[in-house]
Amino acid sequence: MPRRDDLKRILILGSGPIRIGQAAEFDFSGSQACRALRSDGYEVILVNSNPATIQNDPEMADRIYIEPLLPEVVKRIMESEKPDALLAGMGGQTALNIASALAKDGTLDELGVELIGCNLAAIDEAEDRDLFKKVCEEIDLPVCKALACDSIQEVIAAAEELGSFPLLIRPAFTLGGLGGGTAFNMGELVEIASQGILHSAIGQVLIEESILGWQEHEYEVMRDGSDNAIIVCTMENIDPMGVHTGESIVVAPQQTLSDSDHQGLRDAALKLIRRLNIKGGCNVQFAVEQSTGDYRVIEVNPRVSRSSALASKATGYPIARMAALIAVGYTLDELPNPITGEGTTAAFEPTLDYCVVKIPRWPFDKFRTADRKIGTSMKSTGEVMAIGRSFEEACLKAWASLEYGKPHPRPLTMSDASDGETMDERASEKLPTALLEDWLRIPTDRRMGAVIEAFRRGYSIEDVRDLTGGITRWFLRRFEKIAAIETEIRAAGEIGMRPAGIPESEMRSWKGAGFTDLHIADALCGFPESGFKNLPTGQDETALRMRRHELRVHPRYRMVDSCAAEFAAVTPYYYSTYEGGSAESGVDYVPGLSSSVKQKIAVVGSGPIRIGQGIEFDYGCVHAAGAIQDLGHEAIIINNNPETVSTDFDTSDRLYFDPLTLESVSEILLREDANGILLQFGGQTAINLALPLANEMPHLSTMGLELMMEGTSPESIDEASDRERFEEFALRCGLRMPDGATATTPEGVRHAANEIGYPVLVRPSYVLGEGMEILANYKQLESYMRDAYLSSDRPLLIDKYLGNAMELDVDAVCDGEDVLIGAIMEHLEEAGIHSGDSTCFIPPQNVPDEILEQVEGVD
Repeated sequence: MPRRDDLKRILILGSGPIRIGQAAEFDFSGSQACRALRSDGYEVILVNSNPATIQNDPEMADRIYIEPLLPEVVKRIMESEKPDALLAGMGGQTALNIASALAKDGTLDELGVELIGCNLAAIDEAEDRDLFKKVCEEIDLPVCKALACDSIQEVIAAAEELGSFPLLIRPAFTLGGLGGGTAFNMGELVEIASQGILHSAIGQVLIEESILGWQEHEYEVMRDGSDNAIIVCTMENIDPMGVHTGESIVVAPQQTLSDSDHQGLRDAALKLIRRLNIKGGCNVQFAVEQSTGDYRVIEVNPRVSRSSALASKATGYPIARMAALIAVGYTLDELPNPITGEGTTAAFEPTLDYCVVKIPRWPFDKFRTADRKIGTSMKSTGEVMAIGRSFEEACLKAWASLEYGKPHPRPLTMSDASDGETMDERASEKLPTALLEDWLRIPTDRRMGAVIEAFRRGYSIEDVRDLTGGITRWFLRRFEKIAAIETEIRAAGEIGMRPAGIPESEMRSWKGAGFTDLHIADALCGFPESGFKNLPTGQDETALRMRRHELRVHPRYRMVDSCAAEFAAVTPYYYSTYEGGSAESGVDYVPGLSSSVKQKIAVVGSGPIRIGQGIEFDYGCVHAAGAIQDLGHEAIIINNNPETVSTDFDTSDRLYFDPLTLESVSEILLREDANGILLQFGGQTAINLALPLANEMPHLSTMGLELMMEGTSPESIDEASDRERFEEFALRCGLRMPDGATATTPEGVRHAANEIGYPVLVRPSYVLGEGMEILANYKQLESYMRDAYLSSDRPLLIDKYLGNAMELDVDAVCDGEDVLIGAIMEHLEEAGIHSGDSTCFIPPQNVPDEILEQVEGVD
């Protein structure tokens, strides 16, 4: 089917601001679509309201409208731009709802705009719960018994007709499970359904029989206008049904289905995308009762989604790019696979010879007293992805990527149950059995750690399966193996093994199972109550790494090529593994790596999206990589977030999908023989590596690495990030600051607050928008200090709070001598509201010129 030459100008809808359920994955998909269509000669108009996105960059589209994503606004833009087509499948639920509204009110017909990729009928039949149920029944696909309701009276009647609780509530036309849930009685049903009807774009909820305990599987499907269709990726949720797929740990490819069951689901997915006449990508979700092979179709997302981004990064197959080109007439067999070049076309189904694990990133480290229970409505803000040659390796790498302050599983104590993590006096108190079993029984962010802890304590697989409501035995065996290896290492430490004496066979075995240097060192020391940061000299992470390097145990780097090495691949996309390594395994072959004469500069990404560290840092990393390439150097990106543009394989010269830890980053730098590294663009995640990496440089230089830490020096980063050092710097430079003091102990904090006088503003070192509070009295101070903000090496700053003060943000760039002030932003709220939570104006509206001159002089 030829490219459509009747289409000249295409309008693409973005997804707007980042929020729970709709995050950076749509910047990734929208950017791919813009680039694909522009490179193919189409004129692209983009409408999006998020200033932090890559797709809003001028080079992404011919014209960009930073406007509210509302039907009436988009209509006015279309009246002005007169596009031939509207592509809505790249902007999440927001874009679909706008496209549906514009089609139904006649705007698209009136303006002669064609809806491409996903037609109105497909949107309605996939998003309207009642219509979708009828579609499945029409093509003989099993669905749960369910009734669509538009009012609470109908909800109550549906419950009586279905007969028994629990019941699942699924709102129509929402994202991230918004307004949905599981009801165990009539009161919960009315409460949840009321919210579901309120949040649904059409005021509809589906009341559905419960299939709690069944397994959830996802199929990412592509189809073109000639009815060619493929399965791009299969994914399996570790949590049984009842937990939203965005809240569950997800594994790709699926591990536990028999081939016959897989083929049945594959046929069903292909049948659905054909019946809905979707041209592009879609995601199909199934529930499977594995003891019988019975299954139910849960839902279809008739667009690219969060799962599409994960599938793209898991396989290397650019789903959004292909979906955009299919929307303008191309067929799968006409499109070359950019991973393999001329070796295969987009019609080849990807094959994986590795395991991928995705773990959600929840905000409970910010909101410590929030309800941690997870269910059918999303609470996570982002996710991490890791790749390994085994589930265990990928799982532990993903855990290390989460940045919760606990980079590997540790035995659970009562300090883990507290809202503050520095309750050291409770670190010796073992987590009670009753509480452990609650954590197994009730899905929360703590469940994976609880499963490993249960196996430490001798629980059987059947015990844990029953308590967790049906986690598949295959996954439980993998968690049991992690606990067993941990016990083996701990036992070795108890009989006197130290890092310097670890035999090569044990080192390779433990590393091959995914254990980090720090995890091994911590286990050898018996997981001391004082924590992994205070291991004895000679028994810590550094000693372990020295021994590993002495044994020449390094990771191998394998390519993500979409074809399990069946065809030659040209993609520069890698992951690390310790599986099957020899003494020379750290210097495996990379096309062109040894012959390159260009300088190699690494950019460290920002990891998962979370409150305080969002998509804006990915924007910075992508621009940094582009600038490096513009200067004639090779750009290397290290990141672990599957939702982002920076982890698109063609954003940099080489991409490494690995944890952002000292161990992983150091090994990549060694493998690349990198000339420089940039840490300023990856938010607090990258900044926190500055001093550790600087301290590691003498050792790395003995291994031949000659690396410059480009940009701001680690010393300057520390001077700005350490509250005590920054206060000294300000005094030295004659800068005025509120009365304040620094402290590293509770006694010091109390004394400083009393001396300064309440109210006080407290701020930790080396954090991004976390732990800053205004405290009005002694009681609030005591409550604050129960949280995890005191550290002997990272002081707390206690300032006199300035009431009724105006706050200004200044963004500046310096080349070492000259300073360019890019913007001064005036906060609407008074000082005391974090800049990330404050409304601001550019340029300032209420600041006298003399004050602005003083502010500019400070920079």
